[in-house]
Amino acid sequence: MTIVLVLLALIVVIALAIGLYIVNTQRSLVKLDENCKNALSQIQVQLNSRWDALLALAKTASQYALHESETLIKVIQQRRGEDVNSAEAVNRQQGELNQVLGRLIAIGEAYPNLKANEMFNKTMDSVNSYEENVRMSRMVYNDSATKMNRAVRQWPSSFVASMLHFTEREYLKVDQEQKSQMPDLFGEK
Repeated sequence: MTIVLVLLALIVVIALAIGLYIVNTQRSLVKLDENCKNALSQIQVQLNSRWDALLALAKTASQYALHESETLIKVIQQRRGEDVNSAEAVNRQQGELNQVLGRLIAIGEAYPNLKANEMFNKTMDSVNSYEENVRMSRMVYNDSATKMNRAVRQWPSSFVASMLHFTEREYLKVDQEQKSQMPDLFGEK
């Protein structure tokens, strides 16, 4: 009888330990998942700020190159505020931002008076600042994704992660072709 009680108590203790482990692991995975979502949200905020700065640049340029800037303003207004809820969406929007910025820089070079315009230069400085913020936000996201992926892949937390449908997060990557086509914001070559 006492052996049965000891075994029963041992089974209850083991079941409680496993239950506590599952609850703690689930909470950790939720925390990591939320960190990834937050980091993506921060990237979206920074990208939207860049779109706003590019819109201000396009409006400044409109005084010099009406047709070209009107087209850019329409493109920027369509892209601004798009959801960025995955690494792929971040990369896509980054490419679109680079294209628009390249066109704005080309307009600035075609119109020397625009390039000398104080508002144009201040706005270009803010675009550079937002670019740095996006870069930092991308690093935070990739760090968060690393922690999440490690928890999802390492045993025994991988067992709980698969049981609760937590999956690995995609990393933000730099497209080398896209990077080579990125406009030179600092006037260096």
